[in-house]
Amino acid sequence: MTHNATSGVAHFAVADDRECLRLIRELLSYLPSNNLDDPPRTETSDPIDREDEALDRLVPASPNQPYDMLDLIHAIVDDTMFLEVHRHYAKNIVVGFARLGGQSVGIVANQPAVLAGTLDIDASVKAARFVRFCDAFNIPLVTFEDVPGFLPGTRQEYGGIIRHGAKLLFAFAEATVPKVTVITRKAYGGAYCVMSSKHLRTDFNYAWPTAELAVMGPEGAVNILYKRELDAATDPAVARAEKIAEFREKFANPYIAAARGFVDEVIHPRETRRKLITALRNLENKRDKNPPKKHGNIPL
Repeated sequence: MTHNATSGVAHFAVADDRECLRLIRELLSYLPSNNLDDPPRTETSDPIDREDEALDRLVPASPNQPYDMLDLIHAIVDDTMFLEVHRHYAKNIVVGFARLGGQSVGIVANQPAVLAGTLDIDASVKAARFVRFCDAFNIPLVTFEDVPGFLPGTRQEYGGIIRHGAKLLFAFAEATVPKVTVITRKAYGGAYCVMSSKHLRTDFNYAWPTAELAVMGPEGAVNILYKRELDAATDPAVARAEKIAEFREKFANPYIAAARGFVDEVIHPRETRRKLITALRNLENKRDKNPPKKHGNIPL
């Protein structure tokens, strides 16, 4: 568990040999036999158009209240089956394999239940490695985004969070496999860009009505933009609440981003499974490649 939870060297922990062999078989079932083949497809009895009304209530009304992103993943994938990779390491981001409409996909998701879903050094490196693995074996990438930003603090800054966060940015930008992103709630600042945004050649970007795409949250933005006005107000608390409501209505919603082309469609949460499978089928024949013998300088 030291290498599963602390160093990140190991990806799985099992109790015995029998469980180890079962896990290896399950892992290989998602992968092609080599990097030139397409991922294996399986038949599934799980309806493509299955809807889960509970998803409409998954995101809490309060922006500071957490929820479990695994609930969303299990509700959407085929037969609720999700093979999580690196489960004990950097728990503020979730990566793993699943199937959608019988097709193998790699899932990358912020976890609001841990560190509010922020990106730190460990999470960035964990996700970047997984994204590059999926790209190497032609496995489409599905991203679920709820990220308030990068984790602040001197420990992160001294550790080079900008450099390590850029690894994830680089991995998503360089990936040539089909890429689909769903923004469930927060998508703030540079962390929004890193999580497979439209700016990184992502093919389909969806947002739930609860999504907020902005440089920062309404509360923080109002404190900066209207500081002098609030200090001079007769009742600063009331004035601040009014400005926050105004900012949220004008900017902190997915419709402004959709109008500018950063989001392809605002969807009902219950429709997420159908939208993802349809998008992946539209991308079955996607052929994208980077220039031969030319590559960027990954921030190692």
